[in-house]
Amino acid sequence: MSAPTHSRPGPATTGGVDIRLPWWALALPTLAFIVLLALILNPSDASGGGDPALGHLVERVQHSVTHHMS
Repeated sequence: MSAPTHSRPGPATTGGVDIRLPWWALALPTLAFIVLLALILNPSDASGGGDPALGHLVERVQHSVTHHMS
């Protein structure tokens, strides 16, 4: 015995797309981008006992980016 299937009559909206995001859906990625950009622009401000090779890599990337943009 099979169960009857119901199909949707159409979209639930009345014509326009209405998407609302919470405030943090834009604020958190923006904040993360600003923090990472600040670390790239000035890697000496990054504190921690991380690998010094990572700091050298970031400095080389920063140098190559600033060299190519000027």
